[in-house]
Amino acid sequence: MTASRAPAEPTVREFEATVESVDDREVVLDETYFYPESGGQPADRGTLDGHVVADVVERDGAVVHLLDGDAAVDLAPGDEVAGLIDDAFRTYCARAHTASHVLYGAARRIADDLGYAGFDISQTKVRVDLTTAEPLGDEDLIELERLANRAVWDSLPVSWATHSAEAAREIDGIAFNTKTEEGAMSGDAVRVVTVGESDDPWDVAACGGTHVSNTAEIGPVAVLERSNPGEGVTRVEFAVGPTAIDELGAVHAAALDAATTLDARVGDLPDAVSRLRDEADRLESDLRDAREELLGARLRDLPVTEVDGARWAIGTVDDADPNELREPATEAIAGDDAPHALAAVGTGDAPFVVVAADGDAVDADTEIDAGDVVGAVTDEFGGGGGGGPTFAQGGGLDADPEAVAAWLRER
Repeated sequence: MTASRAPAEPTVREFEATVESVDDREVVLDETYFYPESGGQPADRGTLDGHVVADVVERDGAVVHLLDGDAAVDLAPGDEVAGLIDDAFRTYCARAHTASHVLYGAARRIADDLGYAGFDISQTKVRVDLTTAEPLGDEDLIELERLANRAVWDSLPVSWATHSAEAAREIDGIAFNTKTEEGAMSGDAVRVVTVGESDDPWDVAACGGTHVSNTAEIGPVAVLERSNPGEGVTRVEFAVGPTAIDELGAVHAAALDAATTLDARVGDLPDAVSRLRDEADRLESDLRDAREELLGARLRDLPVTEVDGARWAIGTVDDADPNELREPATEAIAGDDAPHALAAVGTGDAPFVVVAADGDAVDADTEIDAGDVVGAVTDEFGGGGGGGPTFAQGGGLDADPEAVAAWLRER
């Protein structure tokens, strides 16, 4: 039975060990500094006597090294082997894992009823799942990033020690649950990682991963985004190292580009964007009013004909949406000299019809119900629609718009 020595001695990159067993491409050593995948931290990369280690897992209390490649494994029990751990990847994982603790410590300071729901390290980013009483917003993400980077700048010590399970649970503020225990438990012993001084820690958690010895080794932390993978869970994704540097550079470049476009300083971007939004809202309102006037003018220009004793304005309308026509159609039949009713057929790939009627403008013997007219149109030309006596609309007509308009005049 062997356990990885990586969590206890994370700076070791080269070691010698004795082969205990070989099963096809699976090798077990009497001791190893390779970290097996556990608790969200990926397995170490590296080689054993030149054989590429494809994966490292813990199985039945032993650390199993899975060798890559198709060539025969020339190793046997009792052989002395040299292990070489990929320094760049181990260093990245240690920085990323400690950064997740730092971020959790930052979350403690801004969120109520904080809980831990897991984490994962990928090659380009780290995710931490948090349970909070209220979802985290954009301002919370900014504060998380600020606090995490401040903890990095403050060069807080990072230490680890083994306690009994009972003693570990009694540590004030410890993150200790079924997820954080993975890889941290060994019988009744619990490995506890502390960020900061023990009398006033930034964060303390049961953890079996590899860590840096000081937060200054993490480097910059860049929060990338947040999401909600489940009820009450906020997922925060962030980057450390080169990816964080690239992200922060990209954000700065985007801010400078936006500032140049808006002829403002970066610090004044919120005010500049607010003014631009107000201007866009005003222009949109003006455009909407102008479009309504244009549509109204088109509807007032429709030819008027008599249908069943009532004067109808009937014709086709280009470049219009049925929902846009309600108000101008209603206004087009208002007034003493206006037609009693209006029917406009929209052209384009999806022909439609809108009907507006003034029920009080015709004598008692001539009743106009816009909904009934639209129903007659859809019975004749397909599609569907509905509405009330004064306004109705239908769509999905399977006919040429001019043919529908002609049918309305002749019915």
